[in-house]
Amino acid sequence: MKKTVVLMMVMAVAAAGCQKDSREREAAVTMPVAEGVQKAGAKVQRQGQAAKPKEAASFKPFYIYETKGFRGNHYVPSGYMPNSNCMKMIEDWRENCHTGATCIKVVYDVECSRKDEKWAGVYWLNPANNWGTRKGGFNLTGAQRLTFWARGEKGGEQVQEFTVGGITGDYPDSDTAVIGPVILGTAWKKYTVDLRGKDLSYISGGFAWTTSEDVNPEDCTFYLDEIRFE
Repeated sequence: MKKTVVLMMVMAVAAAGCQKDSREREAAVTMPVAEGVQKAGAKVQRQGQAAKPKEAASFKPFYIYETKGFRGNHYVPSGYMPNSNCMKMIEDWRENCHTGATCIKVVYDVECSRKDEKWAGVYWLNPANNWGTRKGGFNLTGAQRLTFWARGEKGGEQVQEFTVGGITGDYPDSDTAVIGPVILGTAWKKYTVDLRGKDLSYISGGFAWTTSEDVNPEDCTFYLDEIRFE
């Protein structure tokens, strides 16, 4: 009887030892695998982060007018509205410009306008004279604003709107943005058209101004310079 009890105790101890060895072996196998999976996962995560595309480069200034004859100028001031009867633009004006050798002088003949269409304006278009009847324009995605400098001849001259985009027709602009009315002083001042959130993927009407005889009791002469997207 005693031998039987002793034998049973020995077998129990042996079984416990086997179970322990089995658990240790299982842990020995399981732990490296888990660590390997974690390391592999971390590697994949790092690789994923490295694979993310770099942020797009900042938008480089895209000029409508820098100075007369500048090869980097874009768009053509060809969209006279409603006609050119009562206004003229001198693109190579050389007196008291803001930047560079030349600037733009705009002369709006109010007395003439009272006898004509009573308003005037000009669109800078691409290609010239393109009112949406043919393909053209530029993809300006990434631009945050259009900036320009302006001043009046006497002060008090009023431009009702400065516009980016807005051309309709068979090939319409993808969006439009407007500021105004703007009352000009005699000193140069920088103005900004906010383009954030605008679809600039197709813009054939790069820049425009409009005014009328209603808001200009006398002749309206003003100057523009350094017109650019940025």
